[in-house]
Amino acid sequence: MKKFSLLTILLLFSAFICLGAGTALGSTGDITSSSLEVNLTNQNPDTARPGETAELTVSVQNVGTKDAKDITVTVDPEYPFSKISGEALEKEISYLNARQDEDEGGVLKFKLLVDSNASAGTYPVDITTTYKTGSGSSATTYTTTKTVYIDVRGKEYAQIVTIDKANIDIAKEETLEFIVTNTGTSPLKNMVISWTDPDGVVLPVYSDNTKYIKYLDAGESVTVTYSVMADVNADPGLYTLDITLTLEDYESNEQTINTTAGVFVGGETDFDVSFSESDEGEISLSVANVGNNIAYSVKVSVPDQENYKVSGSSSTIVGNLEKGDYTITTFDVASTQGAVGAEGSTGGPGTAKASTEEGNLTVASVENNPLLVQIEYTDAKGERITVDKEVELEITGGTMGPQTGGPGNSGGITSYLPYIAVIILAGGAFVYRKKIGEKIRERKEKKSGNKKPEGNRITAASKKPEEQKYVNETSKD
Repeated sequence: MKKFSLLTILLLFSAFICLGAGTALGSTGDITSSSLEVNLTNQNPDTARPGETAELTVSVQNVGTKDAKDITVTVDPEYPFSKISGEALEKEISYLNARQDEDEGGVLKFKLLVDSNASAGTYPVDITTTYKTGSGSSATTYTTTKTVYIDVRGKEYAQIVTIDKANIDIAKEETLEFIVTNTGTSPLKNMVISWTDPDGVVLPVYSDNTKYIKYLDAGESVTVTYSVMADVNADPGLYTLDITLTLEDYESNEQTINTTAGVFVGGETDFDVSFSESDEGEISLSVANVGNNIAYSVKVSVPDQENYKVSGSSSTIVGNLEKGDYTITTFDVASTQGAVGAEGSTGGPGTAKASTEEGNLTVASVENNPLLVQIEYTDAKGERITVDKEVELEITGGTMGPQTGGPGNSGGITSYLPYIAVIILAGGAFVYRKKIGEKIRERKEKKSGNKKPEGNRITAASKKPEEQKYVNETSKD
């Protein structure tokens, strides 16, 4: 009897605890105390996409022993989901009978907007249900919350953000780099990038125009490198590159992205400057365009420098120079070192002696002192470029300048040229007159047939008339 009573007491106590706990749980919204089952039965699309809508189908089934009424189902969206304007997130069901089968119950649909920058992943959505059981003063209100999970597929998109080269020199191997960035929110795979120049001016070398990228995660970048060269006969200017990027998403759907980029073909050039000749304080410089681009509005200058000074104009504008063209410029250049050498110094061929005039260019003054020459020009882009060159001057003899006299002085030799010419003319006249006299004597001897004693003077009175006539005629000749 005691055992039965004790067992009865324990059973009653357990029932009381369970009833109290059930009431408490029901009031706090624990789904285990509810007689309603809320489930996500469908999602359209199966994987939500950023920037698009996701439709959720929710089933509500009363599996309890009591009828439920005034049922309210609310969806509480959190990032990356949000409410769509005009779409309700709270819907009602007036009544659900107890002990419903699986094919019974209520069906509700909700639409949510997926953030356009959402990353790929699975995100939770809370569904809250409120309902009543019983009637009158014995009616009880229950609140339950169930969490469902929605799959979001990231946005597949890649972009060629940067091209590291905006300028490609003509006939010169250049490196062209494309930086490809996955600007979407999903990884990309099996990417193929290629490009073409419709004009055929810029072409890849050492490889074709196609590169392969196996995998690129969201937000990551990869650099694709090409070796390219522009046609040596290309006209400087802006050329278009047509770029094609093909990619696959994780459902193996292929996308193609087409874009264009511009590259400038042409650029700077180079010059060769060499000493040409010198004459009386003037030096001539040969300036050649040895690059692959035309140089516009070329100006050649001898700037201020330590060892040389320029008399007169220090700059010359030579106009445009095509590649391979050259021109000659002349400047009055003098040395700033003053007199060179010492009194009594001995000299020989190619040795500088003491200069009588300060400023003359000598072998000693130009040795190891290159002349700085500056070339300014405008390139095909319209930019003004300056190139500095050093020129070794070659002075033969002692000095090069306006002074007179002295060994090796070209000015002294030139000053004697008129006198040399007079001497040559006088010598020629003397030889000519001598030959004429010899001819006269030969004719006279032939005419007379007799050779007169040397030293006897024959006068005109002693001559016969025929001989006098001959003499007169030969004198006229």
